Amino acid sequence: MDPVHVLRSLGGVARTATLLDAGLTRHEVSLLAQKVDRPKRGVLALRDCRRDFLTAILNNAVLTCASAAQDYGLWLRNVPATVHLGCDHGYSRGTSRLAKVARTFHRGLRYPKHHTLPLAAIEDVIFHALGCLPENASIPLVASAVRGHGLRPELLEEDLIARKCGPVLGKLRRVDSRVESLPEAEALLLLAPLAAALGLQIQPQVFIPGIGRVDFLIGGFLIIEIDGVAYHSDRASVRRDRRRDNASTLMGYIKLRYLPEEIWNEPERVVAEVEAILTGRVL
Repeated sequence: MDPVHVLRSLGGVARTATLLDAGLTRHEVSLLAQKVDRPKRGVLALRDCRRDFLTAILNNAVLTCASAAQDYGLWLRNVPATVHLGCDHGYSRGTSRLAKVARTFHRGLRYPKHHTLPLAAIEDVIFHALGCLPENASIPLVASAVRGHGLRPELLEEDLIARKCGPVLGKLRRVDSRVESLPEAEALLLLAPLAAALGLQIQPQVFIPGIGRVDFLIGGFLIIEIDGVAYHSDRASVRRDRRRDNASTLMGYIKLRYLPEEIWNEPERVVAEVEAILTGRVL
């Protein structure tokens, strides 16, 4: 077992206790300490280690909220420069120049952290994100956690009620795990208020006989499709989409297509176009 390889598998930085738990002997850890940096007593780090992991360890904390999203495969479009740390102690100042980065601290870790990496449990990541991030970031993130990690929204809601976190319950109740991508989740946040204001139902991921599954169906007649990065990647895809578009028109549906960047960069235009169709107005 190569000690450097073991350290690199942990993000390039770890406490000696973690290295021992990973199978290294005390002699191997001692030899490794002579080859790598020791930014803090009991901590070994490679020069190219993950700086967010280093920051967490030097602050006796774990990554949470937006800083843990990528490690858990959660949807987050803009990763903030600030490192979000979870801890159950006072706010630390860190002990090394390598830890001098912008930090946001989240108090309260109710679940066991990751067994080897400085990561908060995904449940704590979700709760911190709901309380910290704006709706267009936190709600899609939670939707991806429910889809990808099998978390049950009703249990999350019970936990929030027990924590007396009423202000973020509204966010949790807007999570819809039927969406299948980040652009879809953000599109739903745009379109759901419009549909509700018009007294119409919006349904994500609906199967329509003769057409197939569509991203959204509003009012029973307007289909909204969010085209991903693979859209029109080959002629077979083009033919398939053209057949679906033609079938939907022949069956009396109206269809609008949008690219993810249109949802992100031109939300007002998207909402205006959808509203024009739903209300019968001409832009």
